[in-house]
Amino acid sequence: MFKKLFLIIILNLIFSLANANIDIKARTAILQDFYSGEILYEKEPDRSIYPASMTKIMTSIIAFDLIKSGDLKLEEKFIISEKAWRLSTSGYSSMFVMVGDQVSVENLLKGIIVASGNDACIALAEGIAGTEEEFAIMMTSKAKEIGMENTNFANSSGINNPDNYSTVRDILIMSNYLIKKHPDYYKWFKEKEFTWDRTGGDPITQGNRNPLLYKNLGVDGIKTGYLAVERYSLASSLERNGRRLVAVGSGFETKNSRSRESSKLLTFGLTNFDLIQISKSDQPFDSIEVWLGKSKKVKVYTKEDIFKTIKKGQKKKLKAKLIYDGPIEAPIKENQIVAKLKIIYDQEQIGEYDLLALNEVKKVNIFSRLLKSLNYLIWGDV
Repeated sequence: MFKKLFLIIILNLIFSLANANIDIKARTAILQDFYSGEILYEKEPDRSIYPASMTKIMTSIIAFDLIKSGDLKLEEKFIISEKAWRLSTSGYSSMFVMVGDQVSVENLLKGIIVASGNDACIALAEGIAGTEEEFAIMMTSKAKEIGMENTNFANSSGINNPDNYSTVRDILIMSNYLIKKHPDYYKWFKEKEFTWDRTGGDPITQGNRNPLLYKNLGVDGIKTGYLAVERYSLASSLERNGRRLVAVGSGFETKNSRSRESSKLLTFGLTNFDLIQISKSDQPFDSIEVWLGKSKKVKVYTKEDIFKTIKKGQKKKLKAKLIYDGPIEAPIKENQIVAKLKIIYDQEQIGEYDLLALNEVKKVNIFSRLLKSLNYLIWGDV
């Protein structure tokens, strides 16, 4: 417990000076290095907000999870209700569906993701859960499941409702889940336009409302939002030069401010920090010595990719140390924990991970053991 607390304090100290170098003009904001998971900037990240259309990220996630489990198909069609249709006639962002239309799940999802259609949200919610109210319960349940501790969803679109609330930290968690668990469908969030070949009328083409998609930053998502009470918001992500950053901000005063400040936040992450990959999951990291084994060494690996984010130009301060009390006596089982990997930054430990044996090492026969023991006693040869 105290070890974990100490690590958090050290990481906060590392990045506190960096935060002082930038001021984002939003009520609340957060920036994360996706692969390392480290927070590079935050400004009141746990302040309650109305997420507006960023709510639609969770609406999409519910559908994607069901598609992944085989309980929903992209080609499945839902009938448009009057409730869904009315939103397309009320001045809200819409896909412009008509009552009685049968629209595929794929078209509804693209209508939500690209065109930000509130009518498409209700149609999808009703098709999946029967009512939007039941769908909102599914959304909130999923939010709790993935660690969104300060979020409640009251509808599928983010339209005004005091019970539809979240934080930028929770929106960040939700965005990470989307990108990690549904990378193929996440690609839809970078599509710049969607054409809805509607029933009984000419096709309607609408552009993506995310302003950062049209800048040369490498942004490939995620979702804008607007409510009069909350002003402008944006969850955004970019992938560039092997790095991914995720930013969420809310309370931008204008559309231009939302675009400008979000760009500034992402650029800050790119230009002030380096991402270092220390270990690749399930791949040999190093080898350690074995005593009385049929092999003199065994390769070791980590179960997870290990990335660390450090301030620009500080790579020499980052070190990885392999720790074990060895040589390790055989027999060694495959996937047995045999050592520790400690990550040191500026003489402070910032991470510790298990190292596992990549393969089995059997013990030598009794004659060989006696010979090795004798050599060790006489020559110190292991």
